[in-house]
Amino acid sequence: MITFYEYPKCTTCRKGKKFLTDNNLEFTVIDMVKHVPAKDTLKGILDKSSHPIDDFFNKRGTKFKELGLKERMDDLSEEEKLELLASDGMLIKRPMVVLDEDVLLGFKEETYKNALLK
Repeated sequence: MITFYEYPKCTTCRKGKKFLTDNNLEFTVIDMVKHVPAKDTLKGILDKSSHPIDDFFNKRGTKFKELGLKERMDDLSEEEKLELLASDGMLIKRPMVVLDEDVLLGFKEETYKNALLK
């Protein structure tokens, strides 16, 4: 089971989706901006991921910068970070690919190959 969280206007998301399609992988697409994952959903995703919570933030994004999060990250609890991520899909690193036992953040072809083409 592959769930592909994307922002449709994102070039990196399009590359990730093309990889999945080109390799005939079945996946479910969720627009993370229109349908922001709930805090409980994000907690479940985080729990199966090998990434720390800070990796889930789109640190290059306008919203991250507007909120001054770079300076605040060390002072926020995991709970506060989950609430922020669940408040706005533009804060989440994209694409986010949720697998049964792992999570891929962003798109790197080599990482996708290793995780998805076994």
